[in-house]
Amino acid sequence: MSSSRSLDVPGASHNAPIPAGARVGNVLCSSAISGKDATTGLLPPDAAVQAQLAFTNLRTLLQAGGSALSDVVKLTVYIKDNSVREAVNAEWLACFPDPHDRPARHTLVYDLQHGMWLQLEAMAVIQ
Repeated sequence: MSSSRSLDVPGASHNAPIPAGARVGNVLCSSAISGKDATTGLLPPDAAVQAQLAFTNLRTLLQAGGSALSDVVKLTVYIKDNSVREAVNAEWLACFPDPHDRPARHTLVYDLQHGMWLQLEAMAVIQ
């Protein structure tokens, strides 16, 4: 890994001067990760597609920081409304199928803007 603290996800990072995440030592923290399509740079209107892309963007960020899903210790999920929970849970179970080997998670209903159905925030401790 380079000596740079800031991490980027090409095509899915923020428009503001905020990195997608940061790594210091063996700790990696994300900024808000959306369900933006990294190929097109667009946010799909469908909540399930956004959930799938958000978890893909999470994996990409983790990889950029020398990490993986197995290093995630906490995931915070912001959802526009409770109708998004099923889509988030489908991706959650695909990423963390073992009920004895999952990170902590907290889900909050939040007034997300600009067509976002969800955002993820992660903390990973790299082993």
